[in-house]
Amino acid sequence: MAYDIQAATVTGNSVAVNKRARVKGISYVTGGTAGSVVLKDGGSGGTAVLTLNTPATTDTYDLMIPDNGILCATNVHVTVSNVTSVTVLYEG
Repeated sequence: MAYDIQAATVTGNSVAVNKRARVKGISYVTGGTAGSVVLKDGGSGGTAVLTLNTPATTDTYDLMIPDNGILCATNVHVTVSNVTSVTVLYEG
């Protein structure tokens, strides 16, 4: 069964999607210093399901996740370091 893709954007550490969701991709803007984007299932203290180290540039990057994506059973929390914004593309 296919679902419509939805998007949620955060600019700091916070819950992007406050329900069960399958992450299908992310787009993020780096801030000029090396950093990271971490997606967690279950809030700020939850399980990391994706960790990306970001380059020391100011640019926009996209990551599409194949097949069924990454399932977050509780919610999708985003933790960032030296990243301006993160847009989470998800089903659910």
